[in-house]
Amino acid sequence: MGETQAALLGPADVRELAERLGVRPTKTLGQNFVIDANTVRRIVRAAGVGPDDVVIEVGPGLGSLTLALLPQVRRVVAVEVDAALAAALPGTVEARAPEVAGRLEVVHADAMKITNVPGPAPTALVANLPYNVAVPVVLHLLAVLPSLRTALVMVQAEVADRMVAAPGGKIYGVPSVKLAWYGDARRAGAVGRAVFWPAPNVGSGLVAFTRREPPPTTATREEVFAVVDAAFAQRRKTLRAALAGWAGSAGAAEEALRAAGVDPRARGEALDVAAFARIAEYGPSRRGDQLPTP
Repeated sequence: MGETQAALLGPADVRELAERLGVRPTKTLGQNFVIDANTVRRIVRAAGVGPDDVVIEVGPGLGSLTLALLPQVRRVVAVEVDAALAAALPGTVEARAPEVAGRLEVVHADAMKITNVPGPAPTALVANLPYNVAVPVVLHLLAVLPSLRTALVMVQAEVADRMVAAPGGKIYGVPSVKLAWYGDARRAGAVGRAVFWPAPNVGSGLVAFTRREPPPTTATREEVFAVVDAAFAQRRKTLRAALAGWAGSAGAAEEALRAAGVDPRARGEALDVAAFARIAEYGPSRRGDQLPTP
């Protein structure tokens, strides 16, 4: 599939397309369009996608990344919330990459509200994500599209750091733990501000993700995530105190923590996702006879 080359968008192309469509990038939607062809080629290489992949792309915008993806993969499902951009994308692809235009499916929708996509099950997520919804979008898609095996997303540099953070650091938190539930994330490079129009105020980072099975546990994902949310809502407090509301009291929280083999004096930032899963097994709805008798 890689033998077909699309005519990628440069700075003048992006501005001309936007002007023709009457589109102005909006802060509300977090729109920053990529205007550098080398950057989108780099993203596709880093994603490691190939001829068998069905890629879901969130926020394709004017089509910069879409045009780089289409020659390399089986199919691209582009999910776009902006009606004007969603309507214009097929025409842009037909004009610049007619040989692969049939591989594109555009879905006009909010990515946070979709529960499936048309056609074959998607295998990879590749996207330049709006900064303000990057983590929720990734977590939502991993939850509702279990066929996704890999992801490569471009996000704000600070968000990228939080997504890949390991236990023990100040930036380790809810995004780090919840993403770790689904698989392994790593930084895959940095991206400067000059490749966007308009240029954002901060740099960006690439995050690569590979899905694996969640840690072995009898708790549901919802139960584990409830513990995570409670632990980091008051991250400076010990887990005994931070989980008091979740458990029903500080004493009940301590009892659950000790049953899970976790020091009640520890803080959330010290725990990996497997430890949170163990705690969830002793939650208020499961307490019953699970806790060891004194």
